[in-house]
Amino acid sequence: MLVEDFTKRGLNDLKSGKIVTPLPPKETFLDDPLRVLRAIRFSARFEFEMDEELKLAASDNDVKSAIGGKIGRERIGHEIDLMISGNQPDKAITYISELGLFWVVFTLPENCKPSISQEDDRICVEYMNLGMRQFLEVGCSFTNEQRRIYLYALLFLPLRKIVYIDNKRKTFPIVNYIFKNSLKLKVSDADDVTRLHNGVQKLLCLIPFVLSNEDMSKIDLEIDLIEVPVKLKPRILLGLVLREMKDLWRVALMLWSIVGGEVEKRKEVFMEVEREILKLGLEKVWEVKPLVNGKDIMKHLELEKGGPVVSEWQRKLLQWQLAYPSGSLEECVDWMKREIEKKRARTSRGE
Repeated sequence: MLVEDFTKRGLNDLKSGKIVTPLPPKETFLDDPLRVLRAIRFSARFEFEMDEELKLAASDNDVKSAIGGKIGRERIGHEIDLMISGNQPDKAITYISELGLFWVVFTLPENCKPSISQEDDRICVEYMNLGMRQFLEVGCSFTNEQRRIYLYALLFLPLRKIVYIDNKRKTFPIVNYIFKNSLKLKVSDADDVTRLHNGVQKLLCLIPFVLSNEDMSKIDLEIDLIEVPVKLKPRILLGLVLREMKDLWRVALMLWSIVGGEVEKRKEVFMEVEREILKLGLEKVWEVKPLVNGKDIMKHLELEKGGPVVSEWQRKLLQWQLAYPSGSLEECVDWMKREIEKKRARTSRGE
């Protein structure tokens, strides 16, 4: 196979593992600013070194302006997606930060709360590097799509508590803006990442109690639990959180281990919690079907139509099923009838 080398130095650059532009780099980048991101992607993918003159041009303010204003956000998002799905996403994101391009790529609205510092990109990069090491060390068998979502959630983990206000005065997570406006990627990507970030917050509250068997009444997850023996509460609370995560629960657990785990014990704690989830039989808890449907609930409550009361009982019955995974339909209905009678008795007493 013959390779033409018009510059008479391309083959040498390939052999030495160097990313160089055939024409002056600034001129090359201003002609098509997307070439900056491609240079970064190829450098990370093939472990090539970027030429110093190329790096100076890539970080030039004129080139930054061209990236932000001359190319469509869909094209930027596509390049970033290829980096994230590639073999060294942490290295690619590090290059983007080092060249001063992080907020050029991941643009933000003006009305962020709390405000974001220009230096916060370094924290995002640190999380990405740390999370990649954790991922490789644990050796978790994510699918390609789970790995992709994990890396996006990891990258934006430091921004998980930041929101913005849109034109209709509605508040949304900043992650939504980045996916929708900065990268023009799928809405489901933003939904998955936001769901993972919310899950991490709940796991931060929950897992320490699961591991220590402490009194779980101190946990503040804003969940109104049914009355069950204390030993059954971990299964209910973990089950409810994992149902939200669905097949991304291991991804959420990996993210939690990075934020909440002790540095020296991250791998051990991840595996310990994973074993506990498997022991409790919660690894596919989102597939659990309700024993009692809405119509039967309405029948027992003597209601003619559904509403908030039916939804409340659906939540209670789900908790009962989580507490008693081997429970039968009859046992579930009997429990519901007893609870209904208790509530009616309290109402009649004016409680």
